[in-house]
Amino acid sequence: MTTILLLSVSNLFMTVAWYGHLKFTDRPLWQVVLASWAIAFVEYCFAVPANRIGYEQGFSAGQLKVIQEVVTLLVFAGFAVFFLGETLKWNHGAAFLCLVGAVAFMFADRL
Repeated sequence: MTTILLLSVSNLFMTVAWYGHLKFTDRPLWQVVLASWAIAFVEYCFAVPANRIGYEQGFSAGQLKVIQEVVTLLVFAGFAVFFLGETLKWNHGAAFLCLVGAVAFMFADRL
């Protein structure tokens, strides 16, 4: 659970770093790049321990990656709706179900 929590926090920071500047198009690109780098540094402070802990607890690198992708999609969906004001559509749900299928395949050997 620690791994998933740390990956969730990590993805929140990375989503802000990658997409938060879209609300600030009046700022010069070099400023948003520097701000994004600073935010990404904080993201790494959560992502690296999340992956180290998860790997030490028995997750494979592939399993960690698939977990991270699902967390990324969930975090991004919330960010897109609540911060950017976008609307989720049926195809977003279909994409999420495909990722859930990927998780099932990655963890099939644990069942």
